[in-house]
Amino acid sequence: MTQLKGVCIGAGYFSQFHHNGWQRIPSIQIAALCDTDQDKAEAIAQKFNISKVYTDYEKMLDQEQPDFVDVITPPATHQEICQQAFDRGINVICQKPLAPTYQEAEALVRAAQQSGVRFMVHENFRFQPWHREIKKLLEQRVIGDHLHMLNLRCRMGDGWGEDAYLDRQPYFREMPKLFVYETGVHFIDVFRYLVGEIDSVYAQLKTLNPVIKGEDSALMVFQFANGSTGIADANRYNESNQPNPRYTFGEMLIEGNQGSIRLYADGKLTTQPLGKAEREHHYHHEDRGFAGDCCYTTQQHFVDCLLNDQPFETNGSDYLKTLRVQEAVYESAKRSVPVQT
Repeated sequence: MTQLKGVCIGAGYFSQFHHNGWQRIPSIQIAALCDTDQDKAEAIAQKFNISKVYTDYEKMLDQEQPDFVDVITPPATHQEICQQAFDRGINVICQKPLAPTYQEAEALVRAAQQSGVRFMVHENFRFQPWHREIKKLLEQRVIGDHLHMLNLRCRMGDGWGEDAYLDRQPYFREMPKLFVYETGVHFIDVFRYLVGEIDSVYAQLKTLNPVIKGEDSALMVFQFANGSTGIADANRYNESNQPNPRYTFGEMLIEGNQGSIRLYADGKLTTQPLGKAEREHHYHHEDRGFAGDCCYTTQQHFVDCLLNDQPFETNGSDYLKTLRVQEAVYESAKRSVPVQT
């Protein structure tokens, strides 16, 4: 079996889900990790049995000479870190948000293309098991050959009160753009994955919790190139009635010319042909890792594509399409008009 040597940069809250995934992929060896906070790095290294810890990522890249680097750091650091990997001919998988601005994200993708290395965005929501299964059902035309509507409702409930976000990601409180930039972009990418390209968007954004700077609520209406419509109604303030609102991150209804598909917040999927009763569609999903184990599935996709020289679903140029829609969302909310993407 071909073995790939990887290193990771960043030992923050979300890195645990990355390491859990890497540990379960037989063809991967994570040789080292780096964080400017040595105590945090050593804690993650001990938890996941990683032998080497660095506080200087350039030194780590030079000494370890890995096949790839997993960048799990804040977006403002991505361009510089990725460029150092590109200059050394090292493949990259990089967390989202990809960069603070669209222009910086575009420059990062262009640098990856010019370097000739493989580059993938760690956009994991499309790899959640229910979304993969819905995609199969749509391709099988279970609800017909023309989609009418995709409707998503999400209530995360982690952003209310004076202490909102302090226990897990306190930097959220200071971000001038929050919900769409950090979470809504996932939904935009899922909508593109399931339905196709988005032609225009109309959005209303609100800040429900006055202790934060950015928006924590979004109503987004998408018009797709194939004529269907998508609605995402989401906020981080109000609560779900589910024990784990971060499992599916919401509920979804997809309607076509021959019926509908429903995703429930516990991961259950149902289909309902026109004129017939709703029935459960059985498939495998489990509450493991993050959101149905989507980090592991995302990283397995990265590895499979590296080993088989196949294109990544969320390669840089494709992901810029998602980010252009994100830009249109903010522009629409600013101007209170629909915006072409």
